[in-house]
Amino acid sequence: MHRVGRFLQLIFDQDLSAFNTLGLSSRARRYVRYTDRGRLDEVSELAREHGPVFVLGGGSNVVLAPQVAGLVVKVATSGVRLLDQGDDHVLVEAEGGEVWHDFVARCVAAGWDGLENLALIPGTVGAAPVQNIGAYGVELDQRFHSLLAWDIARRRMVEMGPRDCGFAYRHSVFKEAGPGRWLIVAVRFILPRPWAPVLDYPDLRRHAELVRGAGLTARRVFDAVCEIRRSKLPDPAVLGNAGSFFKNPIVTAQALETLRLGHPDIVAYRQPDGVSYKLAAGWLIDRAGWKGRRMGPVGVHDRQALVLVNHGGASADDVLSLAAAIRSDVLERFGVALEQEPVNVA
Repeated sequence: MHRVGRFLQLIFDQDLSAFNTLGLSSRARRYVRYTDRGRLDEVSELAREHGPVFVLGGGSNVVLAPQVAGLVVKVATSGVRLLDQGDDHVLVEAEGGEVWHDFVARCVAAGWDGLENLALIPGTVGAAPVQNIGAYGVELDQRFHSLLAWDIARRRMVEMGPRDCGFAYRHSVFKEAGPGRWLIVAVRFILPRPWAPVLDYPDLRRHAELVRGAGLTARRVFDAVCEIRRSKLPDPAVLGNAGSFFKNPIVTAQALETLRLGHPDIVAYRQPDGVSYKLAAGWLIDRAGWKGRRMGPVGVHDRQALVLVNHGGASADDVLSLAAAIRSDVLERFGVALEQEPVNVA
């Protein structure tokens, strides 16, 4: 172990097995835990000496190789602040290391409503804009105000608004920049008042607690989302997984009509642009025969075909081989290319 500055410690050969929700065995050649904005310049100095850098949040959207080269920076900051509120909004800021679900729960408890549809998504606040997370009819960019990001190479803090972040479906400018350029320090969310529930998603509309009528609150939506997710998705603490492993593919109306000729019950959702449709990747994988199947130590979850699981002892190669086989079968059967969500880290 080598100490840098007053607080940061550079650790050699750090075990990352507990830092990724897939539960893959992995070790970092060099590792540092970032907990304080005052240490950002030290992070940059370590990156200069020991890069390339990979910034690790909750480890819920990564496939880690057995040995990760370079420097892994684990974001472990905490803090939530109410910055402003008025008749038409609430502005709240959270440090990048905050656990996402805990942050959402705290907002709901405080009456800062608007994030409840995003409950129980694994990961951290700082990682959320990278993926532009979304669930049950709400996307992060719909509630996003701005963020603070540390440019690791240039050693400067940058404030970025929605345009700067280049949000798209499960995408942002941070993916284009590649790992090691940015460390997202804090994220600000603007939540509209008065609150209006978003219940467009079929599972929410069908949920008994939400259709009984009186007394609809953000807390009830939050509880419903948690119940629905728990009924469909495995707990990473029990069965290793990275959540949804593939993006829902976007196709043109013409492509959808062609697919419907052979598959009239295909699941698709019209997009806001009015001319494209989002296909349910889980439906495609299920119809290709993969739901519940295993390949050695990995497999497809038996309740949600979008989720690949580690039954124990899996490596990154095992996961990626399974993913490749699924992509190949879906492409052959439907002519649709699936895109992986988690980032491969080597």
